[in-house]
Amino acid sequence: MQAQHQRQRGQQCVTAATHRGQRDHPDGGDGAARDQVGGRTPAHRTNVAAVRGDRWFSVPQRGRTPSMATIGLIGSGNIGQAIARQAVAHGHNVVLSNSRGPETLADVVAALGPLASAATAAEAGATGDLVVVTVPFKNYTRIPAEPLGGKTVIDTNNYYFERDGHFPDIDSGRTSVSEVLAAHLPDSHVVKAFNNIAAAAIGDEAAPVGTPNRRALPIAGDDAEAKKTVAALIEEFGFDVVDAGPLAEGRRFDRDKPAYGPHLTAEQLREALAQG
Repeated sequence: MQAQHQRQRGQQCVTAATHRGQRDHPDGGDGAARDQVGGRTPAHRTNVAAVRGDRWFSVPQRGRTPSMATIGLIGSGNIGQAIARQAVAHGHNVVLSNSRGPETLADVVAALGPLASAATAAEAGATGDLVVVTVPFKNYTRIPAEPLGGKTVIDTNNYYFERDGHFPDIDSGRTSVSEVLAAHLPDSHVVKAFNNIAAAAIGDEAAPVGTPNRRALPIAGDDAEAKKTVAALIEEFGFDVVDAGPLAEGRRFDRDKPAYGPHLTAEQLREALAQG
């Protein structure tokens, strides 16, 4: 949905959206380790004319991917850049952020083209109609919660204790990666997605509807409308979607589970999720 608002003197509306990925590990490996959150001032923004100024931002209704929506990315490593490339290729605007400041993303923004800009994490979250959190799991507490209130948030994170340290509640099975993020973002609608696919495959394995052996990606979440929004985006990017159920069921496609990593069709993915 592309929302329109009127403002005195005919000022414009802006809407936007997101996408892209990783390589050796579905969480981006060393690249994702750089997807941390920073808090630079607006003066450090790179190519962010659309983030503020004389323009309003409209949040589309959840339930389907907004046409020409804005996707805010908190984290811009392998997975974040892969999602951004797919989003731009499908006509969405993207606002990227990382821990080192918008100016460090100048080359990435230039490569993505005029639909891309860079900002702080808080600005990317506030601007996005849909927000992607793609940072090392250990940094989840640095995600700005207030700008993400009421929004659909895609969680691509994976828990690697070798990198993140041990989280006893996750190790024991009392909670899951995305449930931890959801607790940190109580006013957001968190959907787990894109964590089980390598970044490069987000572009390389995308295929039109009806393609034989088309890859399917799983999602999990507690809000039905938010899941519809994320499913629509994934389908737009070129993948079938399998709903694994509530957010807690996202553990079925976590690290080392049968659904984590391989190219699976929708039928094969359902079988792998059942084994998880």
